[in-house]
Amino acid sequence: MTATLIWILVVLVAIGLYLSWTAGRLDRLHARIDAARAALDAQLLRRASVAQELATSGVLDPAASIVLYEAAHAARQAEEEQREVAESELTQALRAVFADPQQVDGLREAPGGEEAAHELTEAVRRVPMARRFHNDAVGAARRLREHRKVRWFRLAGHAPFPLAFEMDDEPPAALVDRAA
Repeated sequence: MTATLIWILVVLVAIGLYLSWTAGRLDRLHARIDAARAALDAQLLRRASVAQELATSGVLDPAASIVLYEAAHAARQAEEEQREVAESELTQALRAVFADPQQVDGLREAPGGEEAAHELTEAVRRVPMARRFHNDAVGAARRLREHRKVRWFRLAGHAPFPLAFEMDDEPPAALVDRAA
């Protein structure tokens, strides 16, 4: 009788330790999502700032400057619900402005243009990486949260269901090809 109770107690402790470990893993994944989202926000802000600075520098033609400035301003001022759309529109504006390799050459030849082109190139290269890291963390947390044990024992607590950040982040080919 006591041996049976001891075995039941050992099994319950083992199950409790396993559930505690799973809850800790889920908590670490949520912390990773938060860190990745902060890094993504920083890269998006950097890209918008560089684009806005470039648009107001006078190096680009007036039409390109207006398009780029408006898209960058909208991306910086977008509410969270509209952020993905605004960032995608900034990507499309960057591709439209720098679709022509001559535009990139003109930018590089202007005073201070080489540094501006390099900074913009780095900014547009880092956004897809930051978005990929964020979405990978979201995917891992989602997969874990879909397990029955997580749902049944409510191991996620009150944490919101993680959402991926979906946007068009393909950089302008003329800008990236020149830097490679």
